[in-house]
Amino acid sequence: MIFPPKLNKGDAVRVVAPARSRAMVMEHDHTGIIGSRFAELGLTLSYGSHVDERDAFDSSSVASRVADLHDAFADPSVAAILTVIGGYNCNELLPFLDWELIRANPKILCGYSDITALQNAILARTGLVTYSGPHWSTFGMRDHFEQTLRWFTSVMFDTAPIALAPAERWSDDLWFLDQDKREPVPNDGWWPLRAGTAEGRIVGGNLCTLNLLQGTPNMPSLDGAILIVEDDLESHPATFARDLTSLLQLPDAPRIRGLAIGRFQHASRMSRPLLAQIVATQPVLNGIPVLANIDVGHTNPLATIPIGGQARLTVTDTGTDLTLLRH
Repeated sequence: MIFPPKLNKGDAVRVVAPARSRAMVMEHDHTGIIGSRFAELGLTLSYGSHVDERDAFDSSSVASRVADLHDAFADPSVAAILTVIGGYNCNELLPFLDWELIRANPKILCGYSDITALQNAILARTGLVTYSGPHWSTFGMRDHFEQTLRWFTSVMFDTAPIALAPAERWSDDLWFLDQDKREPVPNDGWWPLRAGTAEGRIVGGNLCTLNLLQGTPNMPSLDGAILIVEDDLESHPATFARDLTSLLQLPDAPRIRGLAIGRFQHASRMSRPLLAQIVATQPVLNGIPVLANIDVGHTNPLATIPIGGQARLTVTDTGTDLTLLRH
């Protein structure tokens, strides 16, 4: 694995749009909050030349998105790359990426959701560790952002192991529409579904997006992996079950070491009993730890997870542990 250098005050962050355009995000302009947040972190922002291009899919051409990504990796003044937001079409870029350029210029790449395709392809093709975490747009969240920011800074600025713990409260709201009307709800904690303990390399992100890589050179190996997966409001129990089944039927899936599942959005209508039933149907999961309802995915707060990093997952009768050992 190639771990990119950590951030330091004074570093430059480049914002790119490998999925949807910043022009779409700017319909609800929170750049003042975003700018202040990065200034407080001691980081400067710059933007890809094509981030505001917008087509019928709220995205831009493949050539524009590839150019901005290549420019960000090639620019020696750029320490980290943040994605504007997710979307649906990040996998369009994969046949056109210069993997040698990326490997030769290791730097932080952070985002989530549709960015999963890019992150896991980079892992498979270059061995570079990337980060499933907040987008550039996420930093526009005025309130209830503290825990997300703590996780982000712990991973990006430091090297010490990070023991994750359930957030006290969480939200599943369109916060960008009205920042004055938000009501986070109490968290009922993690859901231990299968006992066991394991250490391994993290593979995962958004489940349905990860599955787009199956059968291509861009799919990372599951051998020895701790899978960390989540899905959004477009997934309901039946679709999540078949997507998980598809992943766990890959030839190397019997060699995964553990599974952690992110918290579901309300619209998915997933429940703990339904999820336990889904897990129980998967023979690959027998004898390995399975933990659910963790702070990963499309709800807030949002943990930052190193794709390709090392994690320890423990689920026992006396407690649970999910620690990022190397990030």
